[in-house]
Amino acid sequence: MNFTENLTYKKIFLFWGPLALTWLMMSIEQPFLVAVIARLGDAKNNLAAFGIAFSFALIIEAPVIMLMSASTALVGDSNSLKKMKRFTDLLNASVTIVQLLILIPPVFSFIIQDLMEVPEDVARITYYSLILLLPWPAAIGYRRFYQGILIRNNLTRRVTYGTLVRLSAIVITGFFLYKTGMKGAYVGSLTLSVAVMLEAVASWVMARKTVASLQAGQANAGNAFDMNNPGEPLRYRFIARFYFPLALTSLLSLGVNPFVTFFMGRSQLPIESLAVLPAINGLVFIFRSMGLSFQEVNIALIGARKQNYRKLRNFAIFLGTAVTVLLAVIAFTPLARLWFENISGLTYDLSEMAYLPVRLMLLLPALSVLLSFQRSTLVVAGRTRPISVATAVELIVIVAVLLASIVWFDMVGVIAATIAYVIGKTVSNIYLGPINFGVVRKWQRADRKEIVR
Repeated sequence: MNFTENLTYKKIFLFWGPLALTWLMMSIEQPFLVAVIARLGDAKNNLAAFGIAFSFALIIEAPVIMLMSASTALVGDSNSLKKMKRFTDLLNASVTIVQLLILIPPVFSFIIQDLMEVPEDVARITYYSLILLLPWPAAIGYRRFYQGILIRNNLTRRVTYGTLVRLSAIVITGFFLYKTGMKGAYVGSLTLSVAVMLEAVASWVMARKTVASLQAGQANAGNAFDMNNPGEPLRYRFIARFYFPLALTSLLSLGVNPFVTFFMGRSQLPIESLAVLPAINGLVFIFRSMGLSFQEVNIALIGARKQNYRKLRNFAIFLGTAVTVLLAVIAFTPLARLWFENISGLTYDLSEMAYLPVRLMLLLPALSVLLSFQRSTLVVAGRTRPISVATAVELIVIVAVLLASIVWFDMVGVIAATIAYVIGKTVSNIYLGPINFGVVRKWQRADRKEIVR
């Protein structure tokens, strides 16, 4: 059965719901770990070290993040499955090698201490935290590859089950390591690695039946948007041309984190800013995750004739409005103090630093919904290059705003970072707007011609 036919808002919600729950559960893990680290010894340095190590792990894993979108769009038969799996293997090996190169002591010291000027105590904790995160990138790559296959075949609930495994592992491992008295940053890093490896295994197990059907030629390859030319097998050349702009997009998007860390290290209250930013990002990401989860929904449900575009657009508008209102309820009420002090475990002084930045980031979740929707529309159209260009523009804007805010206006680091995030995401959306509009107009003209015929 083709579930893109006769699409209703209820069907969109039921398809999106498990993915949204998946991202929501993932968004909880960082606040949970921040709360654990904040309750262990030397909390300020360990929070700062964990934030730095995690930001580097994110940028290292960046090239594999879009494997879920690529797998959703491309894996429709035995040939495409085989080629995408080999492509995934190569990509995972490459990012792991990059992380090993960064961990070479002279290289690490040059980046962290010479360039970023991170204090020696924090740098040492960061180094061992990054070692503990070594399995992270490849595990992320494999689980996203298999999750894409599940999404394409309308098995989004299984994606949620995999994330339940991950979240359970986060809680159990986090509490166990907390009791050992291990340094907080090590607790956070090791917990993340264990959890994501278990999620990758769970995703592989749950996708085995679907993978077997694809290998046997029994899967319904037409149940989602098919990027392949009719009758032509998927080739590595096409995969590379399709995927590398997406990988560059993730690399540029996550690459902003080291830049933010670099500038905050030279701002007013540098250690305090580095310590409080993970707690702020953790809260905002809960609401941003609702938009991030929508990207694969649009790819999977838009339909071969793009007939579902308007319904998906309207759903995205409602979603962007909802997440803005929900974040405002927390940011401008006593719930903010409850979150930062009681849940995140920040001290009173660090909590006071967090209130203004989280209010400045109020529109970020809605901007994330819009950006995910625009990106997914371009993925469906096979135009992935503008996506990476938009992300490059976003990165340039963020760096420029950070430079102006910290070097010229001498702002507190965390304030400068939040302003830069919002302006950068806004400019990225503005850049993609006309391109997205052109794609949709082209679809509409083609649809009118089809009706006339």
